[in-house]
Amino acid sequence: MENHVEKLRKERGLNQEDFARAIRVSRQTVSSIENGKYNPSLELAFAIADFFGKTIEEIFIYKGGGEDGK
Repeated sequence: MENHVEKLRKERGLNQEDFARAIRVSRQTVSSIENGKYNPSLELAFAIADFFGKTIEEIFIYKGGGEDGK
């Protein structure tokens, strides 16, 4: 799943540590989300969306996992 977390965080002028503190996770979790190595739980996705004043769909882009790649 792709996301716009890093772009949104940088637009707010936040480093990973400050953003992580704001959403109550570790800096490593933020890094992993931004790099696409970790998909957040639904609860965390909502927290991120709420923080930025966006919907989950505006931040996280699901590419699908079907056999045809759609």
